[in-house]
Amino acid sequence: MNLAMENSRQGQDHARGAGLGRSKDFLTIVIADQRFGIPILQVQDVLGEQNVTRVPLAPPEVAGSLNLRGRIVTAIDVRKRLGMEANTAREKSMSVVVEHENELYSLIIDRVGDVLTLQNKDFENTPATLDPVWREISSGIYRLEGELLVVLDVPKFLNTVHI
Repeated sequence: MNLAMENSRQGQDHARGAGLGRSKDFLTIVIADQRFGIPILQVQDVLGEQNVTRVPLAPPEVAGSLNLRGRIVTAIDVRKRLGMEANTAREKSMSVVVEHENELYSLIIDRVGDVLTLQNKDFENTPATLDPVWREISSGIYRLEGELLVVLDVPKFLNTVHI
């Protein structure tokens, strides 16, 4: 089953359970050993390493653009956007494609994790002690066993990129 069909099915399931409001599904991504969560309904596709064409005079966090099934997609280097060092590991990067204001964006990340279903009661507001750059793109956190899951607010994240 492709991701769009799965998202549609999960969206319908989520809508049926929306009155209950008990849980949300997140695709987890990893950037520099930090786990982030993207609401699954915002994810359009997950891609392996892609050929990205550099765009002259683009801001540093804009890695370039790529062609995804005939659509031009802006590729955003999440590490650069978050002020992190470039990935020097020999692992290939991955991309998560999200849609924002009818445009597709490819978020270049280190790796994709699992899909987690998390209980709304465990959601916490973004703590004041979180890095200021992360705080401005986070909608909150979940405390998992031994780690923190920072929920990525995709619209906030993309609105702070100077495209």
